[in-house]
Amino acid sequence: EWFARNGVAANLLAMFIVVVGFMSIGTLRQEVFPEFSSDMIYIAVPYPGAAPDEVEEGVCQKIEEAVYGLTDVKQVTSTSAENAATIMVELTPGVDASRALDEIKARVDAIDTFPEEAEKPVIEEIIMRKQVINVAVSGETAAVSETTLRHYASQVRDELMAMPGITQVELANVRDLEVSIEVSEDALKQYGMTFDEVSLAVRSTSIDLPGGSIKAERGGEILLRTKGQAKRVVDFEQIVLRTRPDGTRLRLGQVATIIDGFEENDRESYFDGKPCALVKVFRVGEESAIAISEIVQDYIVKSEYRYPKGISLTTWQDDSSYLRGRRDLMIRNGLTGFCLVFLVLALFLRFRL
Repeated sequence: EWFARNGVAANLLAMFIVVVGFMSIGTLRQEVFPEFSSDMIYIAVPYPGAAPDEVEEGVCQKIEEAVYGLTDVKQVTSTSAENAATIMVELTPGVDASRALDEIKARVDAIDTFPEEAEKPVIEEIIMRKQVINVAVSGETAAVSETTLRHYASQVRDELMAMPGITQVELANVRDLEVSIEVSEDALKQYGMTFDEVSLAVRSTSIDLPGGSIKAERGGEILLRTKGQAKRVVDFEQIVLRTRPDGTRLRLGQVATIIDGFEENDRESYFDGKPCALVKVFRVGEESAIAISEIVQDYIVKSEYRYPKGISLTTWQDDSSYLRGRRDLMIRNGLTGFCLVFLVLALFLRFRL
């Protein structure tokens, strides 16, 4: 009744609602599939030079004991491997994951009995995200090697990561790099060594170790670290296995064949029948899926000519197309509804300025 007597106020309120509606369009989150918590907390502790049983006793057991008592924790699963410990903490469904993460961090940070060689734990919540768009880096001919494909796919990943508006890019469908050491029985007999001796020499020499800290005269601390991790073939070849009485040294390169290659598995990836590597681009936080897709498409158009003949870049599984379809449908429905309302009002009401 009040609005019937005060038509100006009713019109102003309607205009205000319309204006606020248009202004809020730009704040809508544009995502194809929402990111959500998996109710899992990931803990990783690097422990250079340690065997799996040392990792289990020195790291895993202590973290398990520290987090088992928390009310939000449902299950703890740990994996002990050479040089690292991995612990997955499953939370009770429905709990506040951020609060649980803070409690787990506090418990783990309070552990002061880790081995000196163990590095600082990395603790983070696992967030499930779906990629917005993929870039297939494929070889046009069989002559393009797996190493070449991985190199150019890594280049695409790094260049996309450097672009404003893109936060997370991952390399997928490629085998992990691996340096393999092949030692024959004949070589071991020739030099009077055993396989265990070679293994021990590699493990004890190719290693990065924190060395603590020393206080500087003018205040502050200087962190010490021994950096001897072998990463290239030439580094492994120079590892000393034995020093002879005459001062000469027997090196790993004389006993073993060292190959810089890939992890041994049956993984193969093809795009349109051609070998390929995938670069996955994700949306994070308030980023727009449509904007990310446009950035990637523009990058491919402008950058493909920079790659050698035989290497092609192709977008694949662009999920932003679904978002564009939904947005266009919403706009069409809005315009249709506005036209119908305007038509009904024009038929039954007098038009006045």
